[in-house]
Amino acid sequence: MAIQLNHLYVSTWQQFLLTSTTRRPLQISAVMSSNAKQLIQSGVVRPISAKEAAPAMKYEGFVLLDIRPDWEREKARVSGSLHVPLFVEDEDYSPITLLKKWVHFGYIGLWTGQNFTMLNPNFVRQVEQAVPDKDTKLLVACGEGLRSMMAASKLHEGGYKNLGWLAGGFNRAAEDDFPQVEGKEKPQYATIGGLSFYFLKLLLLFQGARKSS
Repeated sequence: MAIQLNHLYVSTWQQFLLTSTTRRPLQISAVMSSNAKQLIQSGVVRPISAKEAAPAMKYEGFVLLDIRPDWEREKARVSGSLHVPLFVEDEDYSPITLLKKWVHFGYIGLWTGQNFTMLNPNFVRQVEQAVPDKDTKLLVACGEGLRSMMAASKLHEGGYKNLGWLAGGFNRAAEDDFPQVEGKEKPQYATIGGLSFYFLKLLLLFQGARKSS
């Protein structure tokens, strides 16, 4: 059995770190993921691939809503997209949270560069401030497609009915799927940080060397 902590899976022996106050949000997240799948499978939320995203925005009026945390968006972002993070950095410094952060860094953060996060409690309200018209077509996007599924579920519950979901996230994007991109990295690499980022750079370097040889 495994439980979800900060979007990745950890073994059961780490469960002692999860207090009763953290188990309930995890259960809610699991329910939201199930609801999101049902919304997509039923067609209520429309899956849109990375290749279809730019035409959907240009010709159908979809607005790209980037729900990634700040540190991912800083690396690469689509020009003109809206940004409201679904997860924000957990700034609680109580002893139990500091212990969780330490474990997270050792098992996840060091390798991925991801901070220890919590659900943004003001997510829907912040989207409402940015997009008050709930008939607006929103294309909800993240790195892998999992967090955006949860975000789409929350937005649907909040009254937004014209929702699209970037299937597979930015990680599935090809070089020319999003012609106008800002930042130092490509969108498909923005979720990769920490030591994994350097392994990626080495892999790309080897691939480039093989193609040129």
